[in-house]
Amino acid sequence: MEPGQVVGIIVVGLLAIFIIVAIARAVRIVPQAVALIVERLGRYHSTMYAGLHFLIPFVDRVRAGVDLREQVVSFPPQPVITSDNLVVSIDTVIYFQVTDPKAATYEIANYITGIEQLTVTTLRNVIGSMDLEQTLTSRDQINGQLRGVLDDATGRWGIRVNRVELKAIDPPASVQGSMEQQMRAERDRRAAILTAEGVKQSQILTAEGEKQSAILRAEGQAQAAILRAEGESRAILQVFEAIHRGDADPKLLAYQYLQTLPQIANSASSKMWIVPTEFTAALQGVAGAFGVGNAPSGGSDDGESATERVRREPSAFADTLGDFSLEDPGEALRKAQGAADEVTHEAKAAGTLSGQPFDPSVAAGQQPAETEGEQGTGGTAPTYPPTP
Repeated sequence: MEPGQVVGIIVVGLLAIFIIVAIARAVRIVPQAVALIVERLGRYHSTMYAGLHFLIPFVDRVRAGVDLREQVVSFPPQPVITSDNLVVSIDTVIYFQVTDPKAATYEIANYITGIEQLTVTTLRNVIGSMDLEQTLTSRDQINGQLRGVLDDATGRWGIRVNRVELKAIDPPASVQGSMEQQMRAERDRRAAILTAEGVKQSQILTAEGEKQSAILRAEGQAQAAILRAEGESRAILQVFEAIHRGDADPKLLAYQYLQTLPQIANSASSKMWIVPTEFTAALQGVAGAFGVGNAPSGGSDDGESATERVRREPSAFADTLGDFSLEDPGEALRKAQGAADEVTHEAKAAGTLSGQPFDPSVAAGQQPAETEGEQGTGGTAPTYPPTP
C-alpha cells in the first residue's frame, strides 16, 4: 500500500472519530427532575430541563447538573451554649429544594456547605437566648425561627428551605443525672400523693359505709323495739280484756297471788316484807278459797260465779274469746291510763281511811328500804294461811 493511501485512511478515521464525538456532544438527553446549566463560549447560555436537547459542538458545554428534588441533609452534632452556661449538643436535619438552578450554580460555590454553616450560626443565636429547660421544651419555636432565617438567607441562592428539625438535644452527663433524679423525685411525689388520695377515699368510703350501717342497724333496732312494745301492749290489753270478760273471781286472784309469793321469797335480798292494807280483801279471798271464811264471789246477780259459769258452759266462754277483736292501741292506752288513775285514787282513799299514809312504791310492788334496826334482826316475814 502506498504511503498516500495510508495517510488518507488515517485522515478519514480521524474525521469519523471527530464526527462521532461532535454528534455525541451535540445531542443531550436530560432526565426528569434534573436541570443542566449550558454555557456558550464561557458564558451562561440557557438551562435545559427534562427532554432531548441539541448543543453546538465545541461551542456550548454543560457547566453543571442540578437535582431539583427535595433534599434532606443531616448535620453532625453541634455544641451550643445556653443562657444558663450549659453546653448542649444539637443535631439538625434540613429539608430544602432548589428552585433556581442558575442561582444555585452561580450565586454560591457549595450551597450545602453554606446551609450547614448558616444553620449552625443561627442555632447558636437562637439557643443562646434560652435556658436549658426552654431549649428542651421549645423545639417547635426553635424550628420556626431556624426555618425563617434560613429561608430568607437561601432565597437569593435559588433554594427554598421547607423544614428544619432538631433531631436530638443532648445536655451534659452531669445535667442528665440531675434531671433524672429530679424526675424520679417528682414521680415519687406524685405516687405518694396518689396513694394518699386513694387511702383518703378508701377511709371516707369505709366511714360512710359504717355510718350507713350503724344508721340502718339503729333503725332496725328501733323498729324491732317498737314492734315488740306494740306486741307486748296488745298482749297485755288482750289479757286484761280477757280477764274482765271472764269475770275472774277472788279465788283465781288469790291462787295467782299465792303462786307469786314463793318467787318473791326466793330472792336473796328479801329480808322484810310489808303487806299493805289494800291486800286485806285479797287475804279474805284466800281465806274464803280455803274454807276459812265466806269470801264474796264476783259473779252475777243470781249468785252464780264466773268460774262456775265457765265450768258449766266452757263453749260460751270460748265463743266470747273467739269473737274478741283488739281495739285501737291508742284508745286502749287511754282507757288503761284512766283505769290506773282510778285505782290509784281508790288506793289513796283506802290508805287514808285505814290511818296509814299511801306509799306509791309499796302500791307499785317495790320493797321498802330496810331500817337500821331491821337490818340487824334480818326482818320479819309475813304470815300466810295454812296450805290446804
